Amino acid sequence: MPRRKSTETTALDTKGAKIGEPLPKAVIDTNTASVGVPRQPDHDLSEELGALRKQIETLQQQVLDAARSAKGIAGKAMHQTEAAVKLYPASTLLLVAAVAGALAFAGRRAALPRHRHQPALRELRDLYDTIRERL
Repeated sequence: MPRRKSTETTALDTKGAKIGEPLPKAVIDTNTASVGVPRQPDHDLSEELGALRKQIETLQQQVLDAARSAKGIAGKAMHQTEAAVKLYPASTLLLVAAVAGALAFAGRRAALPRHRHQPALRELRDLYDTIRERL
């Protein structure tokens, strides 16, 4: 005859949870064998807001530094371009004309309609045209 199931629950051992031990439905810390939600420390909202403000200030400073760096690089590139134009005006004019021509050619090529009719559709149009001529 099988053994009767015990309806009693046993308390958790304070030395640690054991395998196969019935557990109540809750948060269980296996290190301390405690059941329940541990108390959370009370946080002061002003401390959290202060930390968030510091993070925002740090991010703002990083963005400003990146913007200054980009501005410096752009200024340097602009001065180099001006110097190249002053030293080589004819070459610069030819280069600008070549780039403009390439862009115009690419834009015109992209704007052209592409009509590629299928052979069966072409034959049907030819048949329709011959019928119209006979009428």
